[in-house]
Amino acid sequence: MSNTHLTDIRFDQLPLAQPVLDGLARNGISHCTPIQAEALEKLLAGHDVAGQAQTGTGKTLAFLTAVFHRLLTKPANPNRKTNQPRALIMAPTRELAVQIEKDAKLLAESCGFSIGCVYGGTAYRQQMEMVSQGVDILIGTTGRLIDYLKQRCFDLRAVDALVLDEADRMFDLGFIKDVRFMIRRCPAPEKRLSMLFSATLSYRVNELAYEHMNNPQQVTIESTKKTANRVEESLFHPANSEKIPLLLGLVNQLKPERAMVFVNTKHAADRVCGYLLGNGLKAGLLSGDVPQNKRLRLLNEFQAGELQLLVATDVAARGLHIDGVTHVFNYDLPQDSEDYVHRVGRTARAGASGEAISFACEDYAYYLPDIETFIERSLETRAISDVELPQEIKPAQRIAKKPAHNARNRSGSRPNSAGQRSPRRSPKS
Repeated sequence: MSNTHLTDIRFDQLPLAQPVLDGLARNGISHCTPIQAEALEKLLAGHDVAGQAQTGTGKTLAFLTAVFHRLLTKPANPNRKTNQPRALIMAPTRELAVQIEKDAKLLAESCGFSIGCVYGGTAYRQQMEMVSQGVDILIGTTGRLIDYLKQRCFDLRAVDALVLDEADRMFDLGFIKDVRFMIRRCPAPEKRLSMLFSATLSYRVNELAYEHMNNPQQVTIESTKKTANRVEESLFHPANSEKIPLLLGLVNQLKPERAMVFVNTKHAADRVCGYLLGNGLKAGLLSGDVPQNKRLRLLNEFQAGELQLLVATDVAARGLHIDGVTHVFNYDLPQDSEDYVHRVGRTARAGASGEAISFACEDYAYYLPDIETFIERSLETRAISDVELPQEIKPAQRIAKKPAHNARNRSGSRPNSAGQRSPRRSPKS
């Protein structure tokens, strides 16, 4: 983590339980980011917190540190049953839930707590057995959490700490009724420590906080830019037929170590990834119809450096915490101005620098004025003639599609006792 992104406040200056400090030190984490310093000051004093900060500023570690400290310093209910978690962390997407679990394991070894993560699309029986046997900290997406809750695999009456991550995204994806369903089955607000974190504390997010939290304290970390401060942003105006040559030319010229390419549709994702693969580049495809096991494998390969490029629809624009993304290419300009900020936020995380390059083509240039109004500045325009385009472009490689498994249809539903398919509650969870 770059020092330019840290405060002078050290974690060992805070009244944290020693096992938490040991876990942080073991992973080389010494100083707080601004959101960590301000949120923990209030959380360690026992106040609920509604926090807002730019993506990539350390919100996850802030709430995980508070959760582990809470469980270590507050005695568990002596009547607590095995299948009653002490902490519940809800996330809007599978990828974010998995990332939170990964970060939580950095502290779990020294703190001695068990962690479970549940999400749709894979490992139904294994996850069910895990929550039934009991974990201390339960992380998950709302759809599968509610599924297991209704089957009485666990209950929430012993929850001491509650976290809602990416609250604004919960609204965007239509999961807020599920969130309220879960929260109402937890102990009363004054009997638990509650945390809500969001990229924006909109009116609807604040309403949720004040309805379900105990006098929450707001923590807002302002930035001079809506996008990360160390991102170099620029713009090309290609014709539709120039987009593939321009992307290939930029990749060959810039040689990004790890880059994400954002498109607006699954069809475009297939096409772009196919051309990258067909022209000898190591690329992966991440979109809504990619099976969950394959999604996680692709993310691991991308994080490990086995893939240079990850082509993604906006399903991946939020909640992915991947270190070392040097470049973001907006092959299609997003139709939602906020999605531009979230896409660009995949690079220049935790104080690092990065570059974001956007294409304003014939189909999507109409969204540029709204984006520039939202980020309160004009993007630097570059000439296509400055990029050395490839002399020859090989055909796109066909992206193989795996058929759905017999035990699950394309929507991810499972057969009921009558052998019929029932729809999954939250198909994107």
